[in-house]
Amino acid sequence: MISMKQIFKSFGQNDVLLGVDIEIRESEVLALMGENGAGKSTLMKILTGVYKADRGEILENDKEIQYKNTKDAEQNGVAFIQQELNIWPNLTVLENLFLGKEKLKKFGIIDNKSMRKEALALFEKLNLNLELNELAGNLSVGMQQMLEISKALMQDAKVIIMDEPTAALTNSEIDVLFEQINQLKHEGVSFVYISHRMEEIFEIADRITVMRDGSSILTAKTNETTQQQIIKAMIGRDLNNQYPDRNYTKNEILLSVKNLSSKDQGIENVNFDLHKGEILGFSGLMGAGRSEIMRVLFGLDKGQMQVMMNNQPLQIKNPYQAIQQGLAFITENRKDEGLVLQDSIVENTALPALKSFSKAGMLTQSSMNDYTEQMIQRLNIKGRKEDSCIDLSGGNQQKVVLAKWIATAPKVLILDEPTRGIDVGAKREIYHLMNELTERGMSIIMISSELPEVIGMSDRVVVVHEGHISGVLDKTELTEENIMTLATGGNLNEAI
Repeated sequence: MISMKQIFKSFGQNDVLLGVDIEIRESEVLALMGENGAGKSTLMKILTGVYKADRGEILENDKEIQYKNTKDAEQNGVAFIQQELNIWPNLTVLENLFLGKEKLKKFGIIDNKSMRKEALALFEKLNLNLELNELAGNLSVGMQQMLEISKALMQDAKVIIMDEPTAALTNSEIDVLFEQINQLKHEGVSFVYISHRMEEIFEIADRITVMRDGSSILTAKTNETTQQQIIKAMIGRDLNNQYPDRNYTKNEILLSVKNLSSKDQGIENVNFDLHKGEILGFSGLMGAGRSEIMRVLFGLDKGQMQVMMNNQPLQIKNPYQAIQQGLAFITENRKDEGLVLQDSIVENTALPALKSFSKAGMLTQSSMNDYTEQMIQRLNIKGRKEDSCIDLSGGNQQKVVLAKWIATAPKVLILDEPTRGIDVGAKREIYHLMNELTERGMSIIMISSELPEVIGMSDRVVVVHEGHISGVLDKTELTEENIMTLATGGNLNEAI
């Protein structure tokens, strides 16, 4: 058993942990929950030697321990799979698996045959179909996540910490992961499972520890608590309706997309309309082409299409043209495509809308500061405007990305997995903001892998299957069964 007792940690004037107590017991899954910025990841970084606690003690079977760094932690059987993927995109799958742990023959020659054999055995156990010679950067985000999980499982770890491990996984991949977790748990491995997905927590966890504002608030057996009790402990209040009511009335067509195709992306003859003030959901299985359609529309990837805005044709060959003509796109990959991580919150929020913060060609710092302060308050971003984005939690980074694109005042806002890795309280804040934006006339395209979110927030849903649109569902037709029928290539008439 590992115990962390009265752990305190501050960064400058920012008190992050204020006396946290948790226990990681043998052969169990401990869910660690809390809002973004509650201190979950910081606590785990202290356990694995990334940070040193200001105060407190860490005990393993009543003996005090302190790892020097993550390598020291791994060598002692504690592996941390962080929320932001840690792969080397220019190395192969096999090279990523054994990086720093290569098997050697005599005279220091790398034993590729032995490594391939071990990797293939693991992939067979996990039911993974990964090509060992494939560059890791060519894999989907979901497959990159499974590669990270595979790396941890190869370390013979006794404790595996997982920070939002299923955020980019398909349902079948999640099933495989949970099977493996349960199998390893019975072999004596313990897990710390950090997630905001309630349904997963109640399926996989044995106990739950909730953190709020740097303190441990509640620890309970999963079968002796409820979702409402967990949410109340996380946010300090009851959360009644997860999805706010929408008052959308169908308006005129704002954006019309015809014959969108891309051979490179496997997209063929995509047609859809977006009405003014509408939230149009895009759903489908991982790899169906949802994000790829939006990347072509925004000029990020090559393709052909005819686009009309307010009955006027648009020419979109690159993102700059898209932004100039009223489009904004929040991609699912905030780390690589959404932020300049080393820059401050205010610098990131102002970046795509510098003209609007300028007078006579000169940037006005006061207007940038005022807007940033407003969005920090509105989105409850846990950070100061001068803080570097690299020091924010993943959820708060996502909020900064949202704030920066709102600054461009787009007519069409494309949101790709807007609430991935965000806690339930912050999700509701974003949902309310989406409603406010559409009430002002903005139109939103929302790509989401969470069916309850798609159904709860969308006015209509476009379902994508293998690079083409398999159906469009009105609000009255929005059920998980209908969406999944279309997403898997089925016919609704047959389903009925």
